[in-house]
Amino acid sequence: MSEKLIVRHCSPTLAGLKTGSLFPCPCPAGNPEEILAFIRNMNRTLSKKGIRVVPMRFTGNNILIYLYRPARLKRDLCHPLACRVLTENGYTCESAEQCVGCLMRRLREGHGNEDFPHEIGLFLGYPPEDVCGFIDSKTGHTAPPCKCTGCWKVYGDEVRAQKLFAQYRKCTAVYCAHHANGDSLDKLTVKESV
Repeated sequence: MSEKLIVRHCSPTLAGLKTGSLFPCPCPAGNPEEILAFIRNMNRTLSKKGIRVVPMRFTGNNILIYLYRPARLKRDLCHPLACRVLTENGYTCESAEQCVGCLMRRLREGHGNEDFPHEIGLFLGYPPEDVCGFIDSKTGHTAPPCKCTGCWKVYGDEVRAQKLFAQYRKCTAVYCAHHANGDSLDKLTVKESV
């Protein structure tokens, strides 16, 4: 795994614009130790800035990585609609860390890239109303029509979502350019404000 891969997939989270990012990383079959060592090093470096990196699932020659801001996730998961969705899907909602552990178990129960629990958007900072709309559309319940698609399918505030999509694209372009010009991941990561 490289810093370049993290910057390409996680810039909005590194910048403090987004709660979390999830991305696949190539992993030599039968030897994940190199990537796990890299993740441990990233946690030592980024935890000072309010970031945590977690290996969520190993599949074949890939590892699914979750990079997130625990304080922001805790706040997001306290939203009443988010709590309802999580509770309905077997989460205890006692702490954000327990919810991440439950998500990890649910991901590992799946057998392919299509096996993502529908509530995963709550862990990535997607608006709860959009996550609920997506879940309803997938489970046969009456759902409002999807208004647009970007980083996620939007069922609620389309204007706000379009602004966020543009902000995320711009952030990623700027971060990739800065990283290509020699800025380190540590330098690019915004410290979580308390």
